[in-house]
Amino acid sequence: MAGHSKWANIKHRKGRADAIKGKIFSRLVKEIISAVKQGGPDPKSNSRLRLVIQKARIANLPNDNIERNIKKATSADQADFTEMTYELYGHGGVGIIAEVMTDNKNRISSDMRIATNKKGGTVASPGSVTFNFDRKGVIQVLKNSAKEDDLFLAATEAGAEDFEATDEAFLITTPPDQLIQVKEKLDQLGIKTESAELEMIPKLYVECDAETQKLNLELIDYLEALDDVDAVYHNMKME
Repeated sequence: MAGHSKWANIKHRKGRADAIKGKIFSRLVKEIISAVKQGGPDPKSNSRLRLVIQKARIANLPNDNIERNIKKATSADQADFTEMTYELYGHGGVGIIAEVMTDNKNRISSDMRIATNKKGGTVASPGSVTFNFDRKGVIQVLKNSAKEDDLFLAATEAGAEDFEATDEAFLITTPPDQLIQVKEKLDQLGIKTESAELEMIPKLYVECDAETQKLNLELIDYLEALDDVDAVYHNMKME
C-alpha cells in the first residue's frame, strides 16, 4: 500500500481542480501542435500524435479542440514548442520539478530567474532533483464511482502496481506505459475515473515546519501560474 504523503501531495494539486485542468488542456494542445509539426497531421502515420490524442481523450479534451489544433499546427505561422524540465531547490532542501513546454526558451529562463528572486529557492543542475522521483501513471476514482474490492481487482488485473483507499477516493498507481491500458479497462467496466495522468512521485519526502511549508507553497503557486509551466511536482511532506 502507498504511503500517506504521496496521496497528500497529489491531493494538494487536485484540490485546485479547475486550474489544474486548464493546465492539462494547455499542455495537451501544445503536445498536439508539436506532434503535428514533427510528424504530420495524420495519426495513422504519426505515432506520437496518435499517443497524444489518446492522452487528450483520457483527459476529456473535447474532440473539436483536438481537431482544431491539429489543423492549426499545419500552418507555417504556428510556432513549434520545446519540452523542457526545470529542477529547483525550494526552502529547506525541498526538491521541485517544473515541466515546461515553450515556444520561447529565453522567456521561460527569465521567468524562472524571476520566480526564485521573488519567492526564494534556486535553479538546480539537471538530474540533481529528478533522481529522487519516479514517473508513474496515477488514476483517481471517487469512492461513489466504484466498490473497493471490484476496483482493486480490475485495476491490478489490468496492470496497476499500487492501490490506495483514502477518505475521498481510490488512488491507482501504474507504470507509465500502462496508464492508458488500465484506464481503458476501467472504462470498459463502466467505472468513471476522475482523472488519469502521468505524475512525478517522490521516492523520499522532506519534512518542513509550517513557515518553510508556507514559503514553498508560495513558490510552487508562482511557478504554476507561469504560462509555459504545465505541471509542478515537489517532495515536501504534506500533512
